[in-house]
Amino acid sequence: MGKQAQAEQNLMRLPAERLYAAELEALIAADQGKVPAGWRMSPQSVLTFICGGKAGNTVITPKYIGNRRLVEMAIATLVTDRALLLIGEPGTAKSWLSENLAAAIHGDSGKVVQGTAGTSEEQVRYSWNYAMLLANGPTPEALVRSPIMRAMEVGGIARFEEISRCASEVQDALISILSEKTISVAELGMEVSAQKGFAIIATANTRDRGVNDMSAALKRRFNMIVLPTPADLQTEVEIVKKRVAEIAASYDLQAALPADEALHKVVTIFRELRSGMTLDRKNKVKSPGNAISTAEAISLLTNSMALAASFGNGELSDEDLAAGLQGAIVKDDDKDQVVWKEYLDNVMKKRGAEWRGLYQACREMNP
Repeated sequence: MGKQAQAEQNLMRLPAERLYAAELEALIAADQGKVPAGWRMSPQSVLTFICGGKAGNTVITPKYIGNRRLVEMAIATLVTDRALLLIGEPGTAKSWLSENLAAAIHGDSGKVVQGTAGTSEEQVRYSWNYAMLLANGPTPEALVRSPIMRAMEVGGIARFEEISRCASEVQDALISILSEKTISVAELGMEVSAQKGFAIIATANTRDRGVNDMSAALKRRFNMIVLPTPADLQTEVEIVKKRVAEIAASYDLQAALPADEALHKVVTIFRELRSGMTLDRKNKVKSPGNAISTAEAISLLTNSMALAASFGNGELSDEDLAAGLQGAIVKDDDKDQVVWKEYLDNVMKKRGAEWRGLYQACREMNP
């Protein structure tokens, strides 16, 4: 094994372009479509990478399980000079889709601006190495390029995560970039112009609406695609099953993968708490204050596997699942505890023998 392979084995998380390097190489080799300027493969091959298929003899695993037409619309947007905004509830794979699109199109998903309340305009445009600035004044060497500027210089894709978490003036720094495809560096009397292939993929959480609403001028420069929560129980189970298996392999968790029965129970609980209604539509249930997302279900199950591996026999037990459910559903709010107890007694308790073990394990944690 080479030094690079050994080094990658020690990384907690590989970016998509390295995790799926073999698939990307196979798609590029087999590609017979027209490749847009600045891209590594045709839009059809990007779609295959995201939704799954084959490239020669190589099986391409699906990265996004959902509405294929939405993925086509996202890819088509990036062929043009429009920016792409992915909107959805927490856990609808916005960031995951953004990362894999950047990996397939440009081979580098690492040019990322993470939106927070503390994100500044300099992180969108550029800043300075202040030691060099004080010593020599403004010089090209002292210029610290933002991920967006670096993407412009090479015709790559910049990702702007959780854009609605940023202050309005920070968001609006994008308007001239998206309109003119340039960043002006007044101190050096220069402009950085975008090369062909440059694009921005932003994500926004629907739960953040009203925190820092995007201006109408900025919205006009994005093509917005809303990613829905999984349409049905089985689709969500498949998503959770696939991602749990991938994460468990990455962390080398020494535990058996969750049985289908455990997957169905967890996803059923999450869908009911999220919608405020049991799956049979017969009973209303209260929803906790935090996000009960597909991503939370994936995290819950991997954490339960870690419990089983570290402090059990490696087989996922009802006690392991109960501990994961407790952590995912009951956060710091006392209301969540009440909601969860009511669900246990009014819904789970009445579901018969196959749910009894999980109910008792959950109830022991909520006396």
